[in-house]
Amino acid sequence: MGKADQAAWEANAQFWDEQMGPDSNRFHREVVRPLANRLLAPRPGEHILEAACGNGNYAAYLAGQGVQVTAFDYSPAMVALAKARQRRYLKHIRFLVADGTSLAELQAMAGPFDKAVCNMAVMDMAAIEPLFTWIFTQLKPGGCFVFVTQHPCFVTLTEQYLTPHSYDGEAIAGQPRLQRYYHRSLTDILGQCFASGFVLDGFLEGVYGPKERPDVIAVRAR
Repeated sequence: MGKADQAAWEANAQFWDEQMGPDSNRFHREVVRPLANRLLAPRPGEHILEAACGNGNYAAYLAGQGVQVTAFDYSPAMVALAKARQRRYLKHIRFLVADGTSLAELQAMAGPFDKAVCNMAVMDMAAIEPLFTWIFTQLKPGGCFVFVTQHPCFVTLTEQYLTPHSYDGEAIAGQPRLQRYYHRSLTDILGQCFASGFVLDGFLEGVYGPKERPDVIAVRAR
């Protein structure tokens, strides 16, 4: 990712951790986590990779299910906050600093993993090919990669859909700095799954609140 992207998350890290707290916000609890759990189906004894782990709340949830977790984020400040917040689980979670858009940094982490997960971060990545390609090589036979990301058809601040582009936006009201979003069509997102060698066997859409228009997609790639 670019230095500007990383600087934004460094500036937002403390605010983000405070807003998420120990249990994450309602959107994550009621939409993101249930979708991820449904497709990931974590089991005790598994070793699961979490990409873009933020303050470590989902990693801690997995650890509480008896899972061994390797979790990384490209914001050193966020990883430091995750280690502090989730210190009771540090025997079960390995927190690392790594850039998910850098194949060299990803390759420095040791697999293999039973499964991998990435919650609400694909849209924050300037490039997804390195992460998707690397995860495919690190999964054990039969393993899966589950990611939840904003729905590209319905969640965007521009009128463009087919053309990849980026824009600045706010994830949580009042955050110190705007963050960069990278829009990709469903064709681009799922096409990268196929190009990396995956096949898809799970796809869900999630809605926050009573409306019909979905906010997120959840994908399971094997």
